[in-house]
Amino acid sequence: MSLLKPDPPTPPDPIRTAAGATATNVGTAIANQQMNNINQVTPQGSLTYSQRGTYTYNDPTTGQSYEIPLSTVTQSLSQDQQNLQKLGMETQTNLAGLAAQQSGSLQNLLSQPLDLSGAPQRGSLDWVAGQAPRFGYGDVGSQQREFGDAGEITRSYGPSDNFSADRQRVEESLYGRINPQLQRDRQALETRLQDQGIRYGSQAYNQAMDDWNRQSSDARLAVTVAGGQEQQRMMDMEAKRAGFQNAAQQQQFTELQQRGMFANQAQAADYQQEALRGQFYNAAAAQETARGQNVYNAANQTRAQSLAEQYAQRNQPINEISALMSGSQVQPPSFVNTGNQQIATTDYAGLVNNRFNQDMQNYQTQSNNANQLIGGLFGAIAGAGRGIVSDRRVKEDIDKVGTIFAAGPDDAKELPIYEYKYKGKFDDGQRHVGPMAQDVEKIDKEAVFTKKGVKHIKPTKLGSILKVA
Repeated sequence: MSLLKPDPPTPPDPIRTAAGATATNVGTAIANQQMNNINQVTPQGSLTYSQRGTYTYNDPTTGQSYEIPLSTVTQSLSQDQQNLQKLGMETQTNLAGLAAQQSGSLQNLLSQPLDLSGAPQRGSLDWVAGQAPRFGYGDVGSQQREFGDAGEITRSYGPSDNFSADRQRVEESLYGRINPQLQRDRQALETRLQDQGIRYGSQAYNQAMDDWNRQSSDARLAVTVAGGQEQQRMMDMEAKRAGFQNAAQQQQFTELQQRGMFANQAQAADYQQEALRGQFYNAAAAQETARGQNVYNAANQTRAQSLAEQYAQRNQPINEISALMSGSQVQPPSFVNTGNQQIATTDYAGLVNNRFNQDMQNYQTQSNNANQLIGGLFGAIAGAGRGIVSDRRVKEDIDKVGTIFAAGPDDAKELPIYEYKYKGKFDDGQRHVGPMAQDVEKIDKEAVFTKKGVKHIKPTKLGSILKVA
C-alpha cells in the first residue's frame, strides 16, 4: 500500500459540463415530444401529428446549435360528421331568420312598462316591533355579611405558676408526716442490726441499709407523685372550666352564624323569584317578536312570488328568441387522453460534480493518511535522541501498514513502514510504528549505525531521506 500523496483531481470544465447537460436535456425533450405525439382515429374523426420543419437553437454559453423539430396537429371530421356539420349550418341559418322575424314583436312588449300595481303589499315592520325586553328587576335587599359578637375565646387558664405552690404545700404536708416515721424506722433498723451482731460497714450492714434507702426513696417518690397528681387535678379543673366557656362561646357563634345564613337564603330566594319573573317576561316578548317576524316574512314572500310570475311572462318571449338563435351545434370529435410519457432528464452536471467530489474525498483521505503516518515518524524522530533502536531482530508481531517514498543518495526508493512491538530488554509493553533499520540501510548506509550488536537509525539522517509529497 503506497501512501504517497496523489495530485488533487482536476475540477470539471463548466463550459464542457454545461454543453453536455444542454445536449442531454435537448435530446430528452425531443424524445419526450416524439413519444407523446400519438395519432388517433375515432368514428367521429382523426387527429394527426406531422413535422413541418425545424427550429435552430443556439446555446449562448457554448455556441453549440441544436435543431428542434416543429410539429403540426391536424384534426379531420369523418364523412358522417361533415354531413351533420353541413345540416347544422343550414339549421342555424333558418333559426336565425325565424329569430329575426320574432324579434320585431319584442318592440311592442318592451315598450309597455311593467305594471306592479296589482302585486301584494310588502310586509310591515310594525308587526316586528313587539315589546321591549326587561334588563333588570326589583331590589330584594342586601346580603347579610356579618353577625353579632359571640365573645372572646378563652385561650389560657389557671394561675401563672401552674399551681406549683399548691403542689409544694401538699408535698410539705406529706413529708411532715413520713419524715419522723422514716427516722424512727432507720434507728430501729440500726439497733436491730447491732443486736444481731452485724457490725457497721460490713456487707450485711450495707445490704440492709441499701434496702432501707430504697424503701425511703420509694416513699419520697410517692410524695412527689401525690403532689403532681394534686397539681394535675387542679389543672384539669381549670381546663374543664375554660373548655366550658369556649363551648358556650362556640354555641353562641354558631347560633349567630345560622341566623345570618337564614337571612341570606331568604334574600337569595327573593332574588331567584325576581329573576324568573324577568325571564318569563323576556320569553313572552321574544315570542311576540318572532310572530311579527313570521307575518312580515310571509307578506314579502307573497309579493316576491307575484313579481316572479310577472317577470317570467315578460321574459318568456326573449328566452324563446335566444333559444332559436343558439340552435343545435355539431359536437367535435372526442379523442382519448393519451398517457404523458416522460423520460427523466439525466443530471449530467450533477454526475460530473459528484465524480469530482468523490475524487476529491479520496484525495483528501489519502493525504490525511500519509500526513498522519509521516507525522508519526517525524514525532518518533524528534523524541529519539542520538539513535532509534530499529533492528528487525529485536522486534516481533510485525505487520506492514504502508509504504512511503524516501530519497536516497542516488534516486527515490520505497521505504516500508511496519507496526510492531519490541521484545526482550527493549519491550516497553507498547506497539510502535516505523521502518526497519535493514530497509533504511538499503537506501542510505550512513543513516544506520550498530551499537552493541543492535542496529540503530540516525534521526538526522532519517529525517533527511524522508520525502513528503
